[in-house]
Amino acid sequence: MTTTVAGTAAGALPDFPWDSLTGARAKAARYPGGVVDLSIGTPVDATPEVLSTALAAAGNAPGYPTALGTAALRTAAAEWLRRRLGVHLADPLGPDPSVIPTVGSKELVALLPTMLGLRGGGTVLVPEVAYPTYEVGAVLAGLQVRRTDTPPAGSAGVVLVWLNSPGNPHGRVLSDDQLRAWVAWGRAHGVPVVSDECYVTLGWDVEPRSLLHPEVAGADHTGLLAVHSLSKQSTAAGYRAGLLSGDPGLVRRVWEVRRHLGLLVPTPVQAAMAAGLADDASVERQRERYRTRRERLAAAVRAAGARIDHSEAGLYLWVTRDEDCWATIDWLAGLGIVAAPGSFYGPAGTRHVRMALTATDERISAAAQRLAD
Repeated sequence: MTTTVAGTAAGALPDFPWDSLTGARAKAARYPGGVVDLSIGTPVDATPEVLSTALAAAGNAPGYPTALGTAALRTAAAEWLRRRLGVHLADPLGPDPSVIPTVGSKELVALLPTMLGLRGGGTVLVPEVAYPTYEVGAVLAGLQVRRTDTPPAGSAGVVLVWLNSPGNPHGRVLSDDQLRAWVAWGRAHGVPVVSDECYVTLGWDVEPRSLLHPEVAGADHTGLLAVHSLSKQSTAAGYRAGLLSGDPGLVRRVWEVRRHLGLLVPTPVQAAMAAGLADDASVERQRERYRTRRERLAAAVRAAGARIDHSEAGLYLWVTRDEDCWATIDWLAGLGIVAAPGSFYGPAGTRHVRMALTATDERISAAAQRLAD
C-alpha cells in the first residue's frame, strides 16, 4: 500500500537525525561490556590491500585531478559494470562520458538536483522509506519532496525520481517489472530516473538488478542514471569513492558543473578505485563476512520475538516489534545495543528500526548474546 505524503518544505533542512540518539547511546553505555553500535552503517573491516597498495603507488600526485576521472578508472568502471552487473555503457572515454567518479555517493545524492540544474521549483519523488539525503538534496535545490513507491498517475511538477534498490534502510529489492515501470514512466514524461545502487553486490535472498541492465533499460540509457560506491563492497568509505553512470547527456551535465565546483576525486584515490573495481576476490571475501554476521544477528533478533521485514539484500536488518520505533530503540538500549529508528527514513518507517551489520564479529556476537539473555 502506498501512503504518499508531502516532504519537508523547500529551503528548510531537516535536523541531523542521529543527534536524537544521544539518550539511547547514554543508556546503552551503562550496559556491562559496553555499547554495540548498530545505528550507522560504517564499515569496520580493513580496506583490502589491493586498494591501499594502489593508493600508495599513486601517492606522488603534484597536479590537480580532473572531474572527468582518469581513463584507467573510467575503463575499469565500465568493465566492472559489465562483468558484475551485466550493464553495457556507451563509450566511457567518449566526448560525452557515460561514467565519472564522484566524491563518495553522499556528495552526489545531496547535490545531484543542483548539478542537473533543477533549482527553484518542482518536486522530487523519493521512496516511501528512504535515505534522508535524497530529501536534503531536494531541499538544497529549493525543490519539494513527495514519497511514493509507485509511478504516479501524472507528472505535473515532477523533475526527478530517486529509486533505491537494494534499499537503505529496509533492504528491499525492486523487481524487474517495478524497475521497468519507472523507466517507462520517466521516459514518457521526460523525467530523469536515478537509481542508488550502492548495495547492489550484497544480495542475500534475491539477486538485485541494475536500472541500467538491458533487460530493464532496453537498448540505451536515455533518461537514466545509476549511483555506485566502493564504500561497502570494498570497505573503503574513508576513500570517498563513488561512481555515476548512465545517460551520457545527463552524466556530461553533472561533469561540467563539477568542473566549476571543484569536487575532484584525488588522483591516488582514483588509482585505488581502479584497482578495487578489478578485484572481485576481496569483494567476495567481505560479502561472506557480512553474510555470517547477518545470519547470526537475524537468528538472535527472531529468537527475541522481533520480526524482520524485507532485508533480502544490503547491510541492514529492518526490525519491528509492532510498536513505535522509539520504544524498540529504548528496549535495545537497555541491552546495550544502539539501532537507528525507522522514523529517520520517513513516516512509513515509524514502527521499525534499522540494525546494521557493519560491526566486528565480536560486537555482533555480543549483540546476539544479549538478545538471547
